[in-house]
Amino acid sequence: MKKIGVFYSFRSHKTKKQVGKMIKHLGEKGVEEVNVDEATHKDFEKFDNFIFAVPTWFDGELPNYWDEFLPSIEEDDLKGKKFALFGGGDQKGYPENFVDGIGIMAEFVEKRGGKVVGHTSTKGYTFEGSRAQRGNKFVGLALDIENQAAQTDERIEKWIESVKKAFNES
Repeated sequence: MKKIGVFYSFRSHKTKKQVGKMIKHLGEKGVEEVNVDEATHKDFEKFDNFIFAVPTWFDGELPNYWDEFLPSIEEDDLKGKKFALFGGGDQKGYPENFVDGIGIMAEFVEKRGGKVVGHTSTKGYTFEGSRAQRGNKFVGLALDIENQAAQTDERIEKWIESVKKAFNES
């Protein structure tokens, strides 16, 4: 498997904990964590396989650090690159835009030719709307640590297995 870049904010303690679980399942070899708060285009160029942690802020927005990083790659052709997206949301507190950040990032990646992998079922979630939803799937892994913490570990484990397979496919 090609080296995997895991891009997330090192300041986000909940995300850091979930990334740690993912890396354990991936195996630490060939995985590099990148602090998106400080990431540059040069950091991005090192990888063909990515895991992006994209929590949803406020009423369906990307966190500021993603807004600051994405312009550095918006002119790139992402063809041949694979992106697995995950993020936290709160389906009870923000049911009308649950994990929208994942959907916003998927749109950004796909518009530039990148392939989004690791789609997951919407079964077991209760929400009104999400930009991350396509049919009965999310375009990544939706985590709701606020309301469904007990399901997080199992969801991560299953998701990482599907992501590993997708990253290994030509």
